[in-house]
Amino acid sequence: MPLVVTHADDPGETRWYASVFDFAQKKGLRVLADPGLASLDVDHPDLIFSFYFRRMLPMSLLGRARLGAFNLHGSLLPKYRGRAPLNWAILKGERETGVTLHEMVEQPDAGRIVEQQAVPIGPDETALEVFRKLTDAAELVLERSLPGLVAGKPALRTQDLSAGSYYGRRTPEDGRIDWTKSAREIHNLVRAVAPPFPGAFSDRLKVHRTAITDEANPGKPLGPYREGGAWFAVCGDGKVLRLLEVQEKK
Repeated sequence: MPLVVTHADDPGETRWYASVFDFAQKKGLRVLADPGLASLDVDHPDLIFSFYFRRMLPMSLLGRARLGAFNLHGSLLPKYRGRAPLNWAILKGERETGVTLHEMVEQPDAGRIVEQQAVPIGPDETALEVFRKLTDAAELVLERSLPGLVAGKPALRTQDLSAGSYYGRRTPEDGRIDWTKSAREIHNLVRAVAPPFPGAFSDRLKVHRTAITDEANPGKPLGPYREGGAWFAVCGDGKVLRLLEVQEKK
Protein backbone atom coordinates (compact mmCIF):
# COMPACT_ATOMS: atom_id res chain seq x y z
CA MET A 1 0.00 0.00 0.00
CA PRO A 2 1.40 3.46 -0.82
CA LEU A 3 2.73 5.48 2.10
CA VAL A 4 2.96 9.29 2.10
CA VAL A 5 5.41 10.94 4.49
CA THR A 6 5.27 14.73 4.89
CA HIS A 7 5.88 17.52 7.39
CA ALA A 8 3.31 18.59 9.95
CA ASP A 9 1.38 21.65 8.81
CA ASP A 10 2.32 24.74 10.81
CA PRO A 11 -0.60 27.16 11.27
CA GLY A 12 1.90 29.99 11.76
CA GLU A 13 3.59 29.39 8.40
CA THR A 14 2.74 31.43 5.31
CA ARG A 15 1.53 28.54 3.17
CA TRP A 16 0.88 29.12 -0.53
CA TYR A 17 0.25 25.50 -1.44
CA ALA A 18 -2.30 22.89 -0.40
CA SER A 19 -1.68 20.55 2.53
CA VAL A 20 -0.07 17.28 1.43
CA PHE A 21 -1.31 15.65 4.63
CA ASP A 22 -4.93 16.66 3.98
CA PHE A 23 -4.73 15.65 0.30
CA ALA A 24 -3.39 12.19 1.15
CA GLN A 25 -6.11 11.63 3.72
CA LYS A 26 -8.83 12.63 1.26
CA LYS A 27 -7.43 10.10 -1.22
CA GLY A 28 -7.51 7.36 1.42
CA LEU A 29 -3.72 6.99 1.53
CA ARG A 30 -1.72 6.07 4.58
CA VAL A 31 0.08 9.28 5.64
CA LEU A 32 2.55 10.18 8.40
CA ALA A 33 3.67 13.63 9.50
CA ASP A 34 7.25 14.14 10.74
CA PRO A 35 8.03 10.54 11.68
CA GLY A 36 11.48 9.40 12.76
CA LEU A 37 12.96 8.61 9.34
CA ALA A 38 15.75 6.29 10.48
CA SER A 39 13.27 4.01 12.25
CA LEU A 40 10.41 4.36 9.78
CA ASP A 41 8.41 1.13 9.65
CA VAL A 42 8.90 0.36 5.97
CA ASP A 43 10.45 -3.00 5.13
CA HIS A 44 11.17 -3.12 1.41
CA PRO A 45 9.27 -0.53 -0.62
CA ASP A 46 9.41 -0.84 -4.39
CA LEU A 47 10.22 2.84 -4.91
CA ILE A 48 10.88 5.91 -2.80
CA PHE A 49 10.18 9.37 -4.21
CA SER A 50 11.03 12.68 -2.60
CA PHE A 51 9.23 15.81 -3.81
CA TYR A 52 10.54 18.93 -2.07
CA PHE A 53 10.80 17.05 1.20
CA ARG A 54 12.38 19.23 3.90
CA ARG A 55 14.93 16.76 5.23
CA MET A 56 17.66 14.57 3.83
CA LEU A 57 16.63 10.92 3.83
CA PRO A 58 19.11 8.57 5.55
CA MET A 59 20.91 5.97 3.46
CA SER A 60 19.57 3.29 5.83
CA LEU A 61 16.11 4.13 4.47
CA LEU A 62 17.06 4.74 0.83
CA GLY A 63 18.81 1.40 0.60
CA ARG A 64 15.58 -0.48 1.35
CA ALA A 65 13.90 0.52 -1.93
CA ARG A 66 13.92 -2.46 -4.29
CA LEU A 67 13.79 -0.38 -7.47
CA GLY A 68 15.58 2.70 -6.17
CA ALA A 69 15.01 6.04 -4.46
CA PHE A 70 14.58 9.22 -6.50
CA ASN A 71 14.27 12.94 -5.84
CA LEU A 72 12.70 15.68 -7.93
CA HIS A 73 14.94 18.76 -7.83
CA GLY A 74 13.97 22.22 -9.06
CA SER A 75 16.89 22.91 -11.38
CA LEU A 76 18.71 21.48 -14.37
CA LEU A 77 21.32 19.51 -12.48
CA PRO A 78 24.22 19.70 -11.97
CA LYS A 79 23.51 23.46 -11.87
CA TYR A 80 22.03 24.82 -8.65
CA ARG A 81 22.39 21.80 -6.44
CA GLY A 82 21.34 22.45 -2.84
CA ARG A 83 18.69 24.71 -1.34
CA ALA A 84 16.26 27.15 -3.00
CA PRO A 85 17.45 26.41 -6.55
CA LEU A 86 14.71 28.40 -8.29
CA ASN A 87 15.27 31.51 -6.18
CA TRP A 88 19.01 31.34 -6.76
CA ALA A 89 18.58 30.88 -10.51
CA ILE A 90 16.42 34.00 -10.81
CA LEU A 91 18.74 35.96 -8.53
CA LYS A 92 21.67 35.06 -10.79
CA GLY A 93 19.79 36.22 -13.89
CA GLU A 94 19.34 32.82 -15.51
CA ARG A 95 17.05 32.68 -18.55
CA GLU A 96 16.31 28.98 -18.13
CA THR A 97 15.83 26.48 -15.36
CA GLY A 98 13.92 23.22 -15.05
CA VAL A 99 13.36 20.07 -13.04
CA THR A 100 15.49 16.97 -12.66
CA LEU A 101 14.53 13.52 -11.43
CA HIS A 102 17.65 11.87 -10.02
CA GLU A 103 18.82 9.05 -7.80
CA MET A 104 19.15 9.89 -4.13
CA VAL A 105 22.63 9.24 -2.77
CA GLU A 106 24.46 10.36 0.36
CA GLN A 107 25.69 13.59 -1.23
CA PRO A 108 22.87 16.11 -1.86
CA ASP A 109 21.52 16.24 -5.43
CA ALA A 110 24.48 14.27 -6.75
CA GLY A 111 22.92 11.02 -7.95
CA ARG A 112 22.53 9.84 -11.52
CA ILE A 113 19.94 11.66 -13.60
CA VAL A 114 16.79 9.90 -14.79
CA GLU A 115 15.10 12.69 -16.73
CA GLN A 116 15.01 16.49 -17.07
CA GLN A 117 12.70 19.14 -18.47
CA ALA A 118 13.72 22.75 -19.10
CA VAL A 119 11.50 25.82 -18.77
CA PRO A 120 12.26 29.43 -19.73
CA ILE A 121 12.53 32.24 -17.20
CA GLY A 122 11.04 35.48 -18.47
CA PRO A 123 12.96 38.71 -17.71
CA ASP A 124 10.23 39.96 -15.37
CA GLU A 125 8.84 36.69 -14.00
CA THR A 126 8.77 36.08 -10.27
CA ALA A 127 9.76 32.87 -8.54
CA LEU A 128 6.13 31.90 -8.04
CA GLU A 129 5.32 32.41 -11.73
CA VAL A 130 8.25 30.22 -12.77
CA PHE A 131 7.41 27.65 -10.09
CA ARG A 132 4.02 27.11 -11.73
CA LYS A 133 5.82 26.23 -14.95
CA LEU A 134 8.09 23.87 -13.03
CA THR A 135 5.02 22.07 -11.72
CA ASP A 136 3.90 21.35 -15.29
CA ALA A 137 7.45 20.29 -16.20
CA ALA A 138 7.52 17.89 -13.25
CA GLU A 139 4.40 16.15 -14.53
CA LEU A 140 6.06 15.63 -17.92
CA VAL A 141 9.20 14.24 -16.29
CA LEU A 142 7.22 11.74 -14.23
CA GLU A 143 5.09 10.66 -17.21
CA ARG A 144 8.24 9.89 -19.18
CA SER A 145 10.13 8.28 -16.31
CA LEU A 146 7.64 6.11 -14.44
CA PRO A 147 7.37 3.24 -16.97
CA GLY A 148 11.13 2.63 -16.90
CA LEU A 149 11.36 3.01 -13.12
CA VAL A 150 8.52 0.58 -12.47
CA ALA A 151 10.09 -1.90 -14.88
CA GLY A 152 13.42 -1.54 -13.09
CA LYS A 153 15.10 -0.31 -16.27
CA PRO A 154 15.60 3.46 -15.96
CA ALA A 155 18.04 5.15 -18.32
CA LEU A 156 20.50 6.78 -15.92
CA ARG A 157 23.34 9.18 -16.67
CA THR A 158 26.06 10.31 -14.30
CA GLN A 159 26.29 13.96 -13.33
CA ASP A 160 29.46 15.94 -13.91
CA LEU A 161 29.44 17.81 -10.62
CA SER A 162 32.48 19.86 -11.66
CA ALA A 163 30.30 21.50 -14.34
CA GLY A 164 27.62 22.51 -11.85
CA SER A 165 27.15 24.63 -8.74
CA TYR A 166 25.92 24.31 -5.17
CA TYR A 167 23.99 26.91 -3.16
CA GLY A 168 22.91 26.97 0.48
CA ARG A 169 19.67 27.96 2.13
CA ARG A 170 18.36 31.52 2.00
CA THR A 171 17.03 33.55 4.93
CA PRO A 172 14.64 36.54 5.01
CA GLU A 173 17.61 38.85 5.67
CA ASP A 174 19.02 37.86 2.25
CA GLY A 175 16.21 39.94 0.76
CA ARG A 176 17.77 43.22 1.95
CA ILE A 177 18.35 45.52 -1.04
CA ASP A 178 21.82 46.96 -1.60
CA TRP A 179 21.21 50.07 -3.70
CA THR A 180 24.86 50.11 -4.80
CA LYS A 181 24.08 47.08 -6.97
CA SER A 182 23.04 47.50 -10.60
CA ALA A 183 19.39 47.96 -11.57
CA ARG A 184 19.39 44.49 -13.14
CA GLU A 185 20.78 42.85 -10.00
CA ILE A 186 18.19 44.53 -7.78
CA HIS A 187 15.40 43.67 -10.23
CA ASN A 188 16.50 40.02 -10.13
CA LEU A 189 16.57 40.01 -6.34
CA VAL A 190 13.04 41.39 -6.16
CA ARG A 191 11.78 38.75 -8.61
CA ALA A 192 13.60 35.96 -6.78
CA VAL A 193 12.09 36.64 -3.36
CA ALA A 194 8.74 38.25 -4.23
CA PRO A 195 5.71 37.00 -2.23
CA PRO A 196 4.85 34.37 -1.20
CA PHE A 197 8.58 34.29 -0.37
CA PRO A 198 9.79 36.72 2.33
CA GLY A 199 10.35 39.57 -0.12
CA ALA A 200 12.94 42.27 -0.87
CA PHE A 201 13.21 45.27 1.42
CA SER A 202 15.18 48.35 2.39
CA ASP A 203 15.07 50.45 5.52
CA ARG A 204 11.98 52.30 4.27
CA LEU A 205 10.16 49.95 1.93
CA LYS A 206 9.18 46.41 1.09
CA VAL A 207 9.51 46.04 -2.68
CA HIS A 208 7.45 43.34 -4.40
CA ARG A 209 7.75 44.17 -8.11
CA THR A 210 10.03 46.38 -10.20
CA ALA A 211 10.64 47.36 -13.81
CA ILE A 212 13.90 48.39 -15.44
CA THR A 213 13.71 51.75 -17.21
CA ASP A 214 15.89 53.65 -19.68
CA GLU A 215 15.94 56.69 -17.44
CA ALA A 216 19.22 58.09 -16.16
CA ASN A 217 19.79 59.35 -12.64
CA PRO A 218 17.93 62.69 -12.30
CA GLY A 219 20.44 63.88 -9.75
CA LYS A 220 19.05 61.92 -6.83
CA PRO A 221 21.12 60.02 -4.24
CA LEU A 222 21.21 56.23 -4.30
CA GLY A 223 18.02 54.53 -3.19
CA PRO A 224 14.26 55.04 -3.47
CA TYR A 225 12.44 58.29 -4.07
CA ARG A 226 8.88 59.29 -4.85
CA GLU A 227 7.84 61.43 -7.80
CA GLY A 228 4.35 62.21 -9.05
CA GLY A 229 2.77 59.56 -6.88
CA ALA A 230 5.10 56.80 -8.19
CA TRP A 231 8.15 55.17 -6.62
CA PHE A 232 11.57 54.96 -8.28
CA ALA A 233 15.09 54.09 -7.14
CA VAL A 234 18.54 55.18 -8.26
CA CYS A 235 20.84 52.17 -8.49
CA GLY A 236 24.58 51.76 -8.34
CA ASP A 237 25.02 51.69 -12.10
CA GLY A 238 23.32 55.08 -12.45
CA LYS A 239 20.09 53.58 -13.83
CA VAL A 240 16.62 54.20 -12.45
CA LEU A 241 14.43 51.30 -11.37
CA ARG A 242 10.65 51.73 -11.27
CA LEU A 243 9.19 50.31 -8.07
CA LEU A 244 5.80 49.02 -9.21
CA GLU A 245 4.59 47.39 -5.99
CA VAL A 246 5.83 48.72 -2.67
CA GLN A 247 4.74 48.69 0.93
CA GLU A 248 5.95 51.47 3.18
CA LYS A 249 7.22 50.31 6.54
CA LYS A 250 5.49 51.70 9.61
